[in-house]
This record gives sequence, structure tokens and C-alpha cells, in this order.
Amino acid sequence: MGGAPVAGAGAAPVDGRARFCCAGCEGAHALVSGLGLDAFYRRREAADGSLRPPVEGPVPDITPHVRAEPRGGHSLELMVAGLTCGACVWLVEQALAAEPDVARARLALSTRRLTLAWDGPAARANDFVALLARLGFRTAPWSAACLRASEDAEGRALLRALGIAAFGAMNVMMLSVAVWVGGDMGEATRNAMHWLAALIGLPVVLVAGMPIYRNALAGLRAGRLTMDMAVALGVLATTAMSLSETLRNGPYTWFDGATALLALLLAGRVLDRAARRRARQAVAELLALQEGMVTRLDAEGAAQAVPVAALQAGERLLVAAGERLRLDAVLEAGEALLDASATTGESLPRSFAAGEALPAGAVNMGAPFTARVTAAAADGSLAAMARLLERAEQAKSRFVDIAERAVRFYVPAVHAVALATFLGWWLGAGLPWQEALVPAVAALIVTCPCGFAIAVPAVQAVAVGALFRRGVLVANGTALERLASADHAVLDKTGTLTEGRPTLLPGPWSEATLREAASLARASRHPLARALAAACPEAPAAAGVEELPGQGLRAADGRRLGSARFLGTAGPDRGLSLWYAAPGEAPVAFRFADRLRPEASAVVRALGGLGLATELLSGDAQPAVASIASRAGIERWAAAVLPAEKAARIEALRAAGHRPLMVGDGINDAAALALAHVSACPGDGTDLAQSAADLVLRAEGLATLPGAIRTARRAQRLARQNIAFSLAYNVVAVPLAVAGLVTPLIAALVMASSSLVVIGNSLRAGKEAAWTS
Repeated sequence: MGGAPVAGAGAAPVDGRARFCCAGCEGAHALVSGLGLDAFYRRREAADGSLRPPVEGPVPDITPHVRAEPRGGHSLELMVAGLTCGACVWLVEQALAAEPDVARARLALSTRRLTLAWDGPAARANDFVALLARLGFRTAPWSAACLRASEDAEGRALLRALGIAAFGAMNVMMLSVAVWVGGDMGEATRNAMHWLAALIGLPVVLVAGMPIYRNALAGLRAGRLTMDMAVALGVLATTAMSLSETLRNGPYTWFDGATALLALLLAGRVLDRAARRRARQAVAELLALQEGMVTRLDAEGAAQAVPVAALQAGERLLVAAGERLRLDAVLEAGEALLDASATTGESLPRSFAAGEALPAGAVNMGAPFTARVTAAAADGSLAAMARLLERAEQAKSRFVDIAERAVRFYVPAVHAVALATFLGWWLGAGLPWQEALVPAVAALIVTCPCGFAIAVPAVQAVAVGALFRRGVLVANGTALERLASADHAVLDKTGTLTEGRPTLLPGPWSEATLREAASLARASRHPLARALAAACPEAPAAAGVEELPGQGLRAADGRRLGSARFLGTAGPDRGLSLWYAAPGEAPVAFRFADRLRPEASAVVRALGGLGLATELLSGDAQPAVASIASRAGIERWAAAVLPAEKAARIEALRAAGHRPLMVGDGINDAAALALAHVSACPGDGTDLAQSAADLVLRAEGLATLPGAIRTARRAQRLARQNIAFSLAYNVVAVPLAVAGLVTPLIAALVMASSSLVVIGNSLRAGKEAAWTS
């Protein structure tokens, strides 16, 4: 490190700048220097250890797009152009992470969104943009419109290049076939065929290969070897060999190999973009829900159509019948009927009362209503969900990390193998250098690690997108790997196995008693108190009511509502119950029932079929827990379990060698969710539970959980298959190419086909069979 010569260069400084063997060594030098350990390098003659050229032209001021964080520091979202594989993502993240004040640098390959947070001033953003420019990447403030524009431009460029390459490859191939089969062809005719092939092939190679050459040149300027460099060298070397053979009227040329390689590579990239576009569809759909115009109401109530981005928290908006609610808001008055299927997966519209939070992305199915915005578009739930999806697609699971590390070492090895092949045939075997170049170029082409680089990220991106479309939000990128290995399920009861909406059962109390108890219940948000209040909606709210957490309610006139212990009665708390007592009167019990979710028993059976032992932990009383466990088909259960005891049970399972899946929806489940091997939360769970969980089941209920496990397991199998195929391909193809048994044309066909196989196999992660089988 820090002194190994670059190919063709010594270790001595060049133009006052030190040379490194690879970008990794240069990054290590930067880290050591940043830690103040420069004395390590004082024994060397290098000046500043950088291959990065100075930035050409002024860097535009990016500070207007910087956001101040509530806890201090600043953040910025950029779109990074020029990314081709996971190695580029690694380079950007590592370069930014080496900056001392950077707290977070996360780059999503699928959407090319860079999320950057730092502790310094806002003006530091310009320094980060300049750093990325020196690495060869172009940046712009991130936006959905910017992404689409870039996607359209790059897509058109790729398709145009593919059309040119395919046209040239077909025409050159016809000329090459004539030379191959024309054994009695005279030298003059053969030479004319070669020149015709050159006349077609040279412009095709120069024009159609521009997308690859630009990326290779950007990497070279930044001092890093990329896969595009290997491809560019292979294409240009094949073309140079062919031109040399044309000038000396040799027996064969390989313009067909160069043009076919470009056509197949470009076809693979077009298909790869299509696969990534499919994986990005979930993010695009979320962002599309926020685009367009909304009707803002000013202080006087006047309506004005404005872009979504113009609204801030606290402003009022009018949502017409049939219009989509594009921002998180609270209903001001009346009632709203919303179809939230686009974001929650609910099949039926749901009613919302005044004061309730309205989900962004829902469609107004009823009368027009007014709402107050609770979060701007960039800070709302849709934007947060899109960021979670991107993070999940690009998070570094074990397989992704292995693949990226292998690619970083593999690319320099490709060039070394090609060079050794050339020297072996030229100096060792004594072949002319023109003939020795043929196996060397074939080795350079056939060893391009395109398929290996996308082996795992493609599967992960497709699986995350498929889960989102079926109602499962993967909030943590390593969750798929952990979900696939889960072997024990721990379920909460209220709100998880049950609907979490208890209803009052008939009892021996009078209507007057119910009315008095309901008037106290209106002062509490407890689920049982809300159910009691809902049973008597005409009861007025009592005045002077004090709530004692964990016990009950006490009115100024001495009336009380709560647990049997709070009222001092000897009656046991059997299941879900509230006790009411007025001064001088005997306590009265109100019993409730929480209905089992319709899909609960089927989900428990499905989990068992997947090899997961299931148990139920609940803080409710024993009779209620026993009843639910019996109806759901769960044999192992525990009642009156405190939050700390739930967490202790999870730790005990992990200590015993199990990999528990925790499913819960309440605040009391948050600790257990965080400690579990993997965790999930229903879509109607509390905010704290959802933030602690690895997966959020957006569609109400648990029905999507077994399918998510199947998809995760299928994704892991496909990732292993891709890695195994890529390794097997190189084990077989590289020796054949080095031995001179593979021509550049065959190498091009084989290498491109391997990438297409990996892409096609990755797309299977989103098939319906992965969900239902």
C-alpha cells in the first residue's frame, strides 16, 4: 500500500503527485493522513498522494439545497451521475466517509440518490460536490423530475448506441462469414472484404462505444480501474488487431467480435436498466403520488392552486372529491372517506373523523374537505417511505459485501491476467505479437466481472420492489437475509393477532350506568375507554376528570372508572374489562371482546409450514390470552407479560441459538422488536413500533407475512445461485481463453450471455410463485 507502482509507472511521484497501486490504497492514505499519522509517509518521496486532477471550472453553489437538521448539522440529497456498479457506490461512500465531519453518506444505485449528513457548516456541501467531481462523478440536487430526465437521456443514449452496434455487427458478420467459408477466395477479394468490414466496423466501434468509453475515461481520470476500462480495452484492442491484419492483408480480422461485443454489452445494459427500473417502480410510484398541484387556502379562505413543494407544515388545503391527498395532514372538520390502497394496501375505503391524521397518497372518495398539513413533501411519510426503500435496496447484506469486495480486487486481476496471457504467448511461446494479442484480448473480454458485480444487488432490488407492491415495506436492507433465516415466531396479541379494536359485550348494567361510565371514558385514549365511549356516543364528556396512568379515571364528584384493583373491589379482572363505581353504589363491570383477525389462524399454520415455531406473548389477563391462543392454534403462550419480560424472552431465544421473528404493534413491543433477529409490525401499529421493526406490513393484518418469508428465502437462494454461476463461469472460461481456445467473438458472446443469465435469474425474485409457493 502507498507505494506499489501503477501499471507502467514507478512509485516515484509524478508531477508532484504520489502514485498508488489502486484506489483502495489511495483511500487508506487519505484516512491515515486525516488521523494525523502522516509520519508514516514521511519516509517516502510522495508529496500529497493523490491521482485526482483538479476540478475544471467553478463548482456551482449547492448550499441553497442544504437542509438544517433538528438535532444540529446539515443534510443534502444529490443525484450522482456516472454510476455503473456497486464498486462505484462503494468508492463514493468511502471517499465521503473519510471526511472528518461526515456523519452519514449513503448512495442508492437504483435511484442514484446520495443522502449526505455532516456536522459542519452548510458551505461544506460545495466541498463534497468538488470531491465527487474529482472522482469523476457529476452531481445535481436530487428530485424525482431530475431523475426521470436523466433516466430518459441516458436511456435514449443507450438505445441509440445499441441500434448502431447491432446494425454494424450484423453487416460485419455477413462479410466475416464470407471470408470464413470462402476457402478459394483470392487475396485481393479477401482484402476487399477486410476493408469493407473496417469501413463499417471502425465508425460503429467509435460511436456505439461512447457510453462505455466515457465511463472508463472518468474512472481513469480519478485513478481507479473499472469494469468499463476492461471492456473498452477489449473492444479497442480487438479493433486495433483487426486494423493491423487488414493493413497487412492477414487471413482473418475480428471486427465482428468488436462490434458483436458492443452490441451484446449494450443489450445487457439496456436489460439491466429495465430490471432496475422495475425495482425502482415502487419508489417512483411513491414519489408520483406527491407530484402535481394542490389547492391551498389562505387566512381568508381564498383558494389558490400551487405546486406540492410550495406547501409547508401548518398550511391549510382543500381536497376535492376524487382528488388525491398529496401531503400528510389532519382533518379539520367533518368526516372524510379515503381510499388509501396505494400506500396501505387496504382494499376498502376508510372513514376518518375530525382531528384524525390522514395518510398522504389517499384518494378522496367522499365530499370535499379541508385539512391542515402536518409535514412538507420532503419530510412526509411518502418521502420517508421512498428513502427506506432505497436504503433497503442498497444496504450491505453479507452477500452484497462479499460481491463488492470481490469486484474491487477482481478488476485489477483481469488486466493482470490479460497481460500475462499476452506475454506468455509472445515471449514464452514465441508467437508474433499480433497473434499473441488474440488470446490476451479474449481473456480480457471473457473475464469482465459484469455478471458478478450485479449478482446480488439485482436480486435484492427486485425482491424489495416485489414486497412493496404486495404490501410489505422493507425498512432495513439486511432484513431480507435475516428474515430468510428466522426459525421462531413470537407474536403479540392485541393489535397483532387481534384487530386491536375491542367492542363492549352485553351486560347486566343499566343504560344510565353506561351513560355515566361513558362520560368518564371520553377523557382517556385507552382502547377500552374508547370502546366504552363508542358504545354510548350521546354521553357528554364529564368535567374535572383525572387520569391515573395504569389505573383508571377519577372524576371530581368521586366517580371512578378503571381496573378492579383501582376501585378496590374483590372481583378479578377476567379478560378485557373496566370497572365503574359511583359514590355509595356497588361497582359494575363492563366486559369487552377483541376479535381475532380473520387471517390469524391461517398465518399461524403457514408459519408452522415454513418451519417456524410460534408462541404468543401478551400483557393481557390469562383468560383473554388463552382464548385467543386456542382460536389461533398457538400452543405456547404467556399472559400478563411486561415489556421487559418480552425483551428478556427474545434474548433467551437468541441465547439458545434460535433466530426469533418478533411481530408486534405497540409501544410495549418496541424493545422486543429491536432485540429480535428480525422484526415486523402491522401497518396500523404505533409509530415507535414501526420505527423499531425491520418490516412494516402496510396492508392491514398479517396475511402478507408468510409470503414475505418465502420471497426472502427465494431471494437468498437466487443470490447464491448468481454467485455460484459467476464463479463457475470464470473457472471454466478463463483457462480456455488463456489457452487460446476462445476467439474474441466467442469471448464476447459468452461474457454477455453470463450477464443476461444473472439478470434473468434475478428477476425471478419478484415472480408470483415466490409469494405463494
